[in-house]
Amino acid sequence: MADEDNTTGGGRSGARERRGPRRRRGLYAAAWATVGALVLAGAGLGLVYSRIDGNIAGIDIDSVLGPDRPADVPDGTLDILLLGSDTRAGGNSRYGRDDGTARSDTAMIVHINKEHDRASIVSIPRDTLVERPECEKTDGGTAPAARRTMFNRAYEIGGPACTVKTVESMTGIRMDHYVELDFDGFEKVVDELGGVEMTVTEPIEDDDSRLDLGPGRHTLDGEQALALVRTRKGVGNGSDLGRIKLQHAFVRALADRVRDVGVFSDPKKTYDLLDAVTSHLTTDAALASVSDLAGLAGAVKGVDPDDIEMVTLPVRYSSADPNRVVPIGVQTERIWDALKTDRPIPDSATKGSAAREATEAEDAVESGEAGEAGE
Repeated sequence: MADEDNTTGGGRSGARERRGPRRRRGLYAAAWATVGALVLAGAGLGLVYSRIDGNIAGIDIDSVLGPDRPADVPDGTLDILLLGSDTRAGGNSRYGRDDGTARSDTAMIVHINKEHDRASIVSIPRDTLVERPECEKTDGGTAPAARRTMFNRAYEIGGPACTVKTVESMTGIRMDHYVELDFDGFEKVVDELGGVEMTVTEPIEDDDSRLDLGPGRHTLDGEQALALVRTRKGVGNGSDLGRIKLQHAFVRALADRVRDVGVFSDPKKTYDLLDAVTSHLTTDAALASVSDLAGLAGAVKGVDPDDIEMVTLPVRYSSADPNRVVPIGVQTERIWDALKTDRPIPDSATKGSAAREATEAEDAVESGEAGEAGE
């Protein structure tokens, strides 16, 4: 990262987001319902699922990016970029005016180790200032490299291919797969599940997202759930870091709901949920069918929730713009080195991160089950 802030030094102490089995539940829902879809795809209803293969939008990222990528290391590990997009096109128009652009609203890198029994998930704040490489623009032409630009601008400029290229440039790690879910798909998945239960420990009010939740237990429908994972002003210090903490809490609650609803044992629920997901799903070309998703599900199904670690990219607020964050150089490299060498992310990787300031956002909600247990 070529930025005046991209060094070690200032910033308040950070902490890893790993707080016990319930706090780390959710690989299969890491991009909300997206990863759940990968698991559901392996339920053995291949003939039925083949009817909805056409729902999935596939992008041949390999042909767009060409050979100018990190080496593909055939060691059995998997690195997947999971994205939630804020496109307003089509059914997403009710979330705002469609100006023909979209940005990555949520981004997570999921690393599956070579034994396929451990996973690391790294969330990238969308306000992170990064070096974006030269990218092919979605409307034609080429966007020159940018030295200091927001991470989510990569998607706006060049879509999934530019986002993957930016992540690979940041990390030095080749992304094996790309999975994206839009707002409308997120809402529909939650509604298909009959809502997701959360326990609110502090009032959450956000006029922008039209979210108003008092303390207590709530079963959130799709619209409320989307407002919850998108709110920034309603929790913590109003930053994207607090929002990510809130998303992690929702991921855990969603995983509980998928399990409790029993979608694995009910073919109709399985089909309905998968249909809701795939209708709003974009993947790389190698995942653009239910059978391909089933293959990925088989590869990750051995990961136990106890062996999942979730962290936020170690950042600090930019001295030039307090509304932006920049990666902390040494700590960030420790994360990428851990993924490259297929090791757990060390505790030292999050030291000095501004993410610590946002911990109160995670404490503002709990899954319904956790709330009953008094955690």
